[in-house]
Amino acid sequence: MQTEALKYLYDIREAALKIQCFTANKDEQDYLNDELLQSATERQFEIIGEALNKLCKAFPEVGESIPDYQKMIGFRNMLIHGYAVVDPVIV
Repeated sequence: MQTEALKYLYDIREAALKIQCFTANKDEQDYLNDELLQSATERQFEIIGEALNKLCKAFPEVGESIPDYQKMIGFRNMLIHGYAVVDPVIV
């Protein structure tokens, strides 16, 4: 696999690990009451979606092998472009 594809996969993995770390031992109410946690989590979802989008464009056979890749990219687009209607419960 090419180095660039591995970089995107690394970025996706690291962002997912950060979300897991940020939200560890937190419940929905903790999340809803913490704007910093919401912002940090949303940012990592944005990174996942953007890296996945670039991966799919440059290496479609790799990107498209990830289940629900289109939903993840769509979620990123909603966070970026539809920020005014983001529901933190859904995030």
